[in-house]
Amino acid sequence: MRLFLSSYRFGTDPGLLLGVTRGPCPIAVIANAADAWPPRARDSAVASELAPLRALGYEPTEVDLRDHAGAPDGLRAALSPFGALWVRGGNTFVLRARLALCGGDEILTDLVRSGALAYAGYSAGACLVTPSLRGLEFSDDPGEVDAVCGVPARWDGLGWVDYAIVPHAGDSPLADAGVARTLDFLTRERLPFRALGDDEVIVVDES
Repeated sequence: MRLFLSSYRFGTDPGLLLGVTRGPCPIAVIANAADAWPPRARDSAVASELAPLRALGYEPTEVDLRDHAGAPDGLRAALSPFGALWVRGGNTFVLRARLALCGGDEILTDLVRSGALAYAGYSAGACLVTPSLRGLEFSDDPGEVDAVCGVPARWDGLGWVDYAIVPHAGDSPLADAGVARTLDFLTRERLPFRALGDDEVIVVDES
């Protein structure tokens, strides 16, 4: 299993991402954490990911989970040309729901655990792989899930790591008041967590 988990994009060393993905490759960009945003803002969010990835030598293409709702075989086929995933930030609960609606939670777990895909995600994309999303509600609104996806919010993460991740910690300009509340909640509940500043990255490379 190869994971690159960050608070914001590449952190300070893009070489860590290149190492996890074994160099530049075709990379699938998943931006569904931004599905609650207005269409123009979502389009801009996708576009903002492509140029930095291309600058590193990657060949990025968006794979929109909305196109595969109820069709897990289609999603698996859509991911087959890629060597890695790039999952951007936004609302973690919306991202989790979109994955569940297309069977992406099981498909990604299979592909990533088997080593067929490297996984890179920042902010919501990093929080997704933790055991639970409890505590993230102080920054991400679970109520957006029903409004956007038509289903209740899920509170389970994918469980690829055994600790919570709190992005935008420290003096991050992207932090809101919810970050401190999340840290307080996890500390009070005695749940293991990693707080990441925007320069920091977690790398898991078990292959």
